[in-house]
Amino acid sequence: MSAAPDRRVAVVTGGARRLGRHLCLSLATRGYDVVIFYRSSDDDARTLEEEIAAAGHRARAVKVDVADKHAVAAAFAGIGAAEGRVDLLVNNVGNYNPQDVTALDPDVWDETIAANLSGAYYCCHGALTLMPDGGNIINIGMAGLEGIRANTRGADYYVSKTGLLVLTRALAAAYAPRQIRVNMVSPGQLENSVDLPPADEISRWVPMGRSGTLDDIAQAVHYLLDATYVTGQNIDVAGGYRL
Repeated sequence: MSAAPDRRVAVVTGGARRLGRHLCLSLATRGYDVVIFYRSSDDDARTLEEEIAAAGHRARAVKVDVADKHAVAAAFAGIGAAEGRVDLLVNNVGNYNPQDVTALDPDVWDETIAANLSGAYYCCHGALTLMPDGGNIINIGMAGLEGIRANTRGADYYVSKTGLLVLTRALAAAYAPRQIRVNMVSPGQLENSVDLPPADEISRWVPMGRSGTLDDIAQAVHYLLDATYVTGQNIDVAGGYRL
């Protein structure tokens, strides 16, 4: 897949499954050529390529572990050769290990930070070398990052996404002169969350009384693509979760 000069290219990490897959499909319908980063879901990545192509759009799957800085650098070098540019990066990878911090294994900690935070930085670094002025980076966070609080379950995930918010704002300030906007979208309890409460109990945690949908998250992503004067912001898409 080689992008024509007038075509936009989006890179989505963790793009083969779940939210990443949904974002790839919605960005393709918006006219982006989509590069799907995935680590191990070969079959899902290939079927996604086929689904996007069947709809008349363009996609290319790239197997890469974002926690490996050398693999990420090679992947973006490949994008430079094949597509020639990156107009949008969506850092969607979010390893989540809901363990109590008193039982959290150091190796699990390292893996979470490497994938969710360092991996996001590696991808930002690679994308920015190929991004024209006016490009976008959208990082996927978690609801409630604006208020630092104790979170004993999944602390490694919470720390990684808090760090990603700081990185989001640092890059937004640094690249604003080039009109490159960097923002974050933070889901709460989604319909496919691994620890979703039962439907008859969710209103205890989510004031709007329902789990979020993948369309809810995509809607926020598309808003940020159109909001040309918004940068360095975090949008909780969570129905009031963790207010």
